[in-house]
Amino acid sequence: MALERDMIVATALRLLNEVGLDRLTLRRLATELGVQAPALYWHFKNKQELLDEMADALTREVPLRPLGEGEPWQDWLAERMRDQRRMLNSHRDAARLFVGARPGPGTHPALQIALESLDRAGFSPREALRGLFTLDHYVTGFVLEEQARPTREPEEDLDDARRWLADRPSLLAVFMESGPPHGDEAFEHGLSLILEGIRTRNMAAAP
Repeated sequence: MALERDMIVATALRLLNEVGLDRLTLRRLATELGVQAPALYWHFKNKQELLDEMADALTREVPLRPLGEGEPWQDWLAERMRDQRRMLNSHRDAARLFVGARPGPGTHPALQIALESLDRAGFSPREALRGLFTLDHYVTGFVLEEQARPTREPEEDLDDARRWLADRPSLLAVFMESGPPHGDEAFEHGLSLILEGIRTRNMAAAP
């Protein structure tokens, strides 16, 4: 059976969900495809190139529509970041896959749409790109924490705090008022902080 890059990437993503990133080897992938490992090097010069293309393929799962007419850019960006978080959490070890991945041509259309949309919202290209990178890093880092302990519920963090901070009531009170550091509420709070920072910086940079 002739190998194609798309087939290799799709199989690698399936294996990622089954065995995790640490156990995803070229040898295992070749066995799954019914070929010898050297055959993969006709398509990918090394494992990192394969991982980069896997990340590109996952990025294309995130729908990116242009900013709507009259739509607040903050709402539009927040929607994309939520979609990105859902995508990462729908694949085992996806956040680890993205850490250090080099964006390839498959990500360019989405980036172009994002930059054009923010340009219409009044952003300079520099501020738009840096804002997007900051948001991407936040989402990936947040999901990295989530996937590091996938069976842990946010309430468990509060239970731990009650034990660890029992002799520090003032600190415990702050922790309990703030809520768990993980979960939807924590994600939305951090997202809103970054979006507000982007808004403030963009206003300051405006001529």
